[in-house]
Amino acid sequence: MLEGCKTAQERWGGVHKLIDGWLNGRQELIVLFCNLSASKPLSAEQHLGSAIQRFCQSMMDYCSAGHFEIYEQLINEAKEYDDGGVELASTLVPKLDALTGRCVDFNDTYDEHCTFEQLAQLPHDLSAIGEILEERFELEDQLIARLHTAHRELATV
Repeated sequence: MLEGCKTAQERWGGVHKLIDGWLNGRQELIVLFCNLSASKPLSAEQHLGSAIQRFCQSMMDYCSAGHFEIYEQLINEAKEYDDGGVELASTLVPKLDALTGRCVDFNDTYDEHCTFEQLAQLPHDLSAIGEILEERFELEDQLIARLHTAHRELATV
């Protein structure tokens, strides 16, 4: 997952400051996810609680930035160039919305005080949210490639 993030930054880094900042947020989210995944959920509940909260906050910040800043900007750019990108966005954004809903569900479950039973379920839920994030990153990369990178040369002319 982290390697895919580096590849995305190499491909789109510097294209636009907003996207760069968002991709940096993605990398931070992945690091927090990896650190949380490596922890032992039932051994150090205090430390784990703050790690879960940092991960949840980072995930919600990342998802929010995507929905309320990045996707909107990319869709507006697609409308401006009118080259079929809007149709792609209309296919991908609903999928991203559904994935965001699953991220919100995870956040609602784990962001505040976790019960012993929830902590016991954490490894399974982290595995599931990792798959959701990976799918999300792939869809977002498609969106960026089609709706921004394709227009980069036109925008600089």
